[in-house]
Amino acid sequence: MNVKRIAGLALALLIAVAGSAQKKYEYRVKAGFNVGGTSPLPIPAEIRKIKSFSPTMNFSIEGNVIRHLDEKWGVMTGLRFETKGMSTHARVKNYSLVIDVSQGDETGTIEGVFTGDVKTEVKNEYITLPLLAARRVSERWFLKAGPYFSYLIKGGFNGSAYDGYIRDQNPVGNKVGVETSTYDFSDDITGFDWGGEFGAEWKAYSHLSVYGDLTWSAKSIFKKGFRSIGFNMYNIYLNLGFAYVF
Repeated sequence: MNVKRIAGLALALLIAVAGSAQKKYEYRVKAGFNVGGTSPLPIPAEIRKIKSFSPTMNFSIEGNVIRHLDEKWGVMTGLRFETKGMSTHARVKNYSLVIDVSQGDETGTIEGVFTGDVKTEVKNEYITLPLLAARRVSERWFLKAGPYFSYLIKGGFNGSAYDGYIRDQNPVGNKVGVETSTYDFSDDITGFDWGGEFGAEWKAYSHLSVYGDLTWSAKSIFKKGFRSIGFNMYNIYLNLGFAYVF
């Protein structure tokens, strides 16, 4: 057996191994936007009217890998940097709240129930690890579902209360008029979030896909024991974007 033949067989073996690995693993770089909100479920009676809602500019960047188990099934994981946030304006009644209020020359904090208008801004930054089952349903489409786990990098939850009043401690407590006041619960956001992720991806070209992924948290964004707002709030966001497939 001569050198050329040995080199040819070695090259053929390398190509076969590379082809096999390529069939087993598929890599993606994804970029998209999160559209949705951080919301109580269900909407409580204290929120009488939502006057405006804006999902703000939320983006995500992700790198992931699919390990194909056979022609139809695979498992997917990766790392995603993302922001989740919104801006809302609502009319509320007997809304549990801790706010800073001014009375004459004095400024203090009152915990009670507020009636009036509130504006809230949420902006949280996460590193997210999805662990998904992937199912190819056709040459161009595949579906995915499973849990995700997020670590909070930076939390933001603040706003203002105005044109109303707050009753100290409970609905029959001392009534204090509120022209404009502020609140900031950024330090009360939990450092860990998890929930379910469900998505679909469509292969537009050989290396380019379009995707949509819904993430729905299973726990409140606030730390255990947080009572400054009288209900839990959950991250519910739809991530839309493009993926480059290697």
